[in-house]
Amino acid sequence: MRADAARNLELLLAAARDLFTERGPDIPLDDVARRAGVGNATLYRHFPTRGDLIVAVYSDEVAALCRHGDDLATAPDAGAALFEWLDAFVVHIAAKRPLALAVTEGADQRRTRLFAEWHRSITEVATRLLSRAASVGAVRGDLAIADLLALTSAAAIASSDPDHARRLLSLLRTGFQPPGA
Repeated sequence: MRADAARNLELLLAAARDLFTERGPDIPLDDVARRAGVGNATLYRHFPTRGDLIVAVYSDEVAALCRHGDDLATAPDAGAALFEWLDAFVVHIAAKRPLALAVTEGADQRRTRLFAEWHRSITEVATRLLSRAASVGAVRGDLAIADLLALTSAAAIASSDPDHARRLLSLLRTGFQPPGA
């Protein structure tokens, strides 16, 4: 990709990310091009459909969440690392839920496959962090990754906003700790 095309792609993704956060995934695509400072033709050359743009933005969000988990994998305090990542995860779900739902609406095979890949990536990162935290006694040894992610996701979905999701996660944290902690 030429340097100018790569720059335009980054500008479009940043503009779309900001606008999706501000106004949701149903924004006029012309607004994305305008905010990015590029023409509509440039937008449609990179993203022929709204779905393609939403998928690209959400993919970046999932990748950033997973990179954050990878960065925490060697943190000195394994328990704190797990809960820092869970905090980012719960905020991701609470804040990006409309985007995630837009990605899966009318899901074709490609979107279903992407969603499975995103789920796999998130689960792998969470598993590494949980295993490390459990190995040093920072969390219950019988805490299964499926339970951890289900409870954290439920807190995010039941919340009214990211701050409320964080509060619910904080309450759950007590249940994740080993007995007597």
